[in-house]
Amino acid sequence: MPEVAQGILEKIDDYRWRLPKTYKPGMRVPGIIYADEKLLKDIRHDKALEQVANVAFLPGIVNVSLAMPDIHWGYGFSIGGVAATDIEQGGVISPAGVGYDINCGVRMLKTNLQYEDIKGKIKDLVYALFSDIPSGVGSKGDIRVSQQEEKEILVKGAKWAVEKGYGVREDLECTEEYGAIAGADPDGVSERAYERGKAQSGTLGSGNHFLEVQVIDQLYDQELSDAFGLDLGQVMVMIHSGSRGFGYQICDDYTRSMVHCLKKYNINVPDRQLASAPVNSPEGKAYLGAMRCAANYAWANRQCLMHLTRKVFEKIFVCSWQKMGMELIYDVAHNIAKLEKYNIGGKEKNLCVHRKGATRAFGPNHPALPQKYKKTGQPVIIPGDMGRNSYLLVGTKKAEEETFGSTCHGAGRLKSRTEATRSINLNTLLKELEAKGITVKASGRGTIVEEAPQAYKDVNEVVDVVHNAGISKRVARMRPVGVIKG
Repeated sequence: MPEVAQGILEKIDDYRWRLPKTYKPGMRVPGIIYADEKLLKDIRHDKALEQVANVAFLPGIVNVSLAMPDIHWGYGFSIGGVAATDIEQGGVISPAGVGYDINCGVRMLKTNLQYEDIKGKIKDLVYALFSDIPSGVGSKGDIRVSQQEEKEILVKGAKWAVEKGYGVREDLECTEEYGAIAGADPDGVSERAYERGKAQSGTLGSGNHFLEVQVIDQLYDQELSDAFGLDLGQVMVMIHSGSRGFGYQICDDYTRSMVHCLKKYNINVPDRQLASAPVNSPEGKAYLGAMRCAANYAWANRQCLMHLTRKVFEKIFVCSWQKMGMELIYDVAHNIAKLEKYNIGGKEKNLCVHRKGATRAFGPNHPALPQKYKKTGQPVIIPGDMGRNSYLLVGTKKAEEETFGSTCHGAGRLKSRTEATRSINLNTLLKELEAKGITVKASGRGTIVEEAPQAYKDVNEVVDVVHNAGISKRVARMRPVGVIKG
């Protein structure tokens, strides 16, 4: 595979670079990469830029193939890639543009606790969270469901969890798609996927999934901070998980079955991992219906995880979660394809927007937002690594105009898990984290090394790019004090 050479990228401004569509015959649109000079050097460590070019071959792709500053190599699409296709013009949907962990996403809760209130109990809190919230590969939870009930989850999403007592109605208002995207089709899901998902509701999962107790250490916009009810030293909780083995199996099933669509619909792409089908084809509709099932499963999962988190806080602090002000700020998807309307060349177009390792970032007054966020814009939650920071931002109108309402989703890997395991010493890492006042508990020692801060880009630099480029706006920064890893 050729590599995008130094000098081929055209600098647009300090935070955007163009990969011209003349780079590869067959590219329908140019690529646009959001990065500064330093991050661009990091991005060149793998073949992610080549994948930006490959995505530009997709039929119906509109305007650009996009890459966020946390971009790194992935399956077919880079992680941090965004692409929209015009449905009426034969635009395609590609499972690789969503990823294996469908609706891997993150939710953030605030509390009315201050760091001083919890600092003497952080270890107790972390150990209790680790004990009461199942994590790790194949972890099974206490929330067991029948196959019939599982189908209900796939349609109702987080609403199912709230109806079962795992949360309140206000939680749904603060969740993307109100916790359930319409059009889920449980009949399009394989028996193997059902089997894998049956016992994994309310489980954290493995890899980069986590639950973090955090403290606000910087506020950037007082008006927005006041609107969200945020203050310095305030304790926050961030939950990062997805659709687990259920979503993985759906992606695997449809990635394999869609390969024949390349020939059937005369789709010419340089990488078979970009197997795709027209959105309006039987195959495209079938994948969309199954993908939405996995998305709804993930929203239900994070809702259950939040319920378990609230219960642990109640146990440790002997107080109701309501009195502790444990309200959901927002929940956003990082791996999903959505049908959304945009103004393209003066005409409203119905597009299929792939966000793989990217976050929706709608600006103020967008019709998809609940009333409470009409004025501020959509909350955008960007987790970092377990040794640095995480962020709350808001979406902007500029994102709607430039990036199909999208921004980055995290720090982005610098080292593979294998490379991290080979080059990072566990005991040294644990001492470094302890010195920063960070308590970590994980289901396996290997997970801690794989997810070490050194394995990631600096999220502060990534967020600087999207903020300065105007596609999302900083509100608050958090530092971790307690981390639970799968």
